Amino acid sequence: MSELPRRIVSRLRRFIGNRRHHRRVRTRLRFTLSLSDPRVNSNGARRLPTLNGHTLDISATGVALIVPAIRIGEHYLAGSDRRLHLKLELPDGPVEMKLATVRYESLDESQEETGYLIGGRIIEMADEDRATFDGYVAKLLSGTNAD
Repeated sequence: MSELPRRIVSRLRRFIGNRRHHRRVRTRLRFTLSLSDPRVNSNGARRLPTLNGHTLDISATGVALIVPAIRIGEHYLAGSDRRLHLKLELPDGPVEMKLATVRYESLDESQEETGYLIGGRIIEMADEDRATFDGYVAKLLSGTNAD
């Protein structure tokens, strides 16, 4: 999909409304993103570089990521079969998860952010990380100071 249709769809979401079932909460958290799990290197394969960025918002099932580039090296971050490894810096310590990209758009100068917005659905997370993440999201949604 080219950039123009993506922008049109993004703007329609703003005007028509969102079909998301889980409430999202705006929060700016730092993260490191890679195309493969950096903890796994069983066959001696070279590790791909990482990309740093911050979140725009989060929910119990997904995250909106702001990144400076849509590629790591020659590999695109978005795509129907793309899986991303995210290390998210929460106030109580980092949590790690695997994401499936569900959308992306280029951010232009008229918006408060620059770079690219990537929407990711959480597909895998360790139980301990899930409990920490869910607790953080619940605090934000209840209006309690989560920091």
